[in-house]
Amino acid sequence: MVVRLISSFLLAGILLTGAAQATDEFPQGIEGDVGVGGYFVRSIVKDKGNESSVLPYVDFEYGRFFARVDTLGIKTQKLGYGYLELVGRISQDGFDTNVQGLQGLGKRKTSIPLGIGTLQVTPVGGFWINAFHDVNRSRGNLYEMIYGGEFKLAQVTFYPLLGAELQSAEYVRYYYGISAQEAANSKYAYYHPAGSFNDFIGLIADFKLSEEYHLNCYVRRKHLGDAIRQSPIVNRNYQDTGYIALSYRFR
Repeated sequence: MVVRLISSFLLAGILLTGAAQATDEFPQGIEGDVGVGGYFVRSIVKDKGNESSVLPYVDFEYGRFFARVDTLGIKTQKLGYGYLELVGRISQDGFDTNVQGLQGLGKRKTSIPLGIGTLQVTPVGGFWINAFHDVNRSRGNLYEMIYGGEFKLAQVTFYPLLGAELQSAEYVRYYYGISAQEAANSKYAYYHPAGSFNDFIGLIADFKLSEEYHLNCYVRRKHLGDAIRQSPIVNRNYQDTGYIALSYRFR
């Protein structure tokens, strides 16, 4: 499903770029970073191990198409300091339940969030606003708003981030709820949560190794809302994620 999502956005981006009149506003070649990174996600689910992986790292624009690490999109109409965007996200929220502590629960499949959003690069910083609908099993919605600042030093640039996320009841119930059937088959009580408001803080560091090569680092801590924290299968009040990537910068 993820491969089909990426392919669909690439195809749509190529079609839109080809149909639009060429302007200086959209790069006609790749501009940005492409490389490889190590990614880490601390699990919040009981008996589910932390996840680490080595995957491509992308943060670039090509015509109307863009890739921002885990978010792919296409710029459409001009909107304020940015554009109205069609967006999709590559998620890692699914998990298997074939471990000792989760016996009797159904497998949670990874979401496929698609929606609309915008990046507004203003004189006081950048604002990301996105609204997603999971077209996979949960059928839930996710909304997020992120603010990013910028502090430049000689060889490194820091981007502090502050954000908030709202996960709908359907989304939270699919991943962290316990259905009546699962309660009968497992050691857990029935749990039917509402939506969850989560806030987070993060930091991106861009180390300039040379004009072409950069080291990109990211850490984030998300504080979970009550609906997630009170789930009988959740064992943390927060979730940590991060990556470190070596990239080549196209100009």
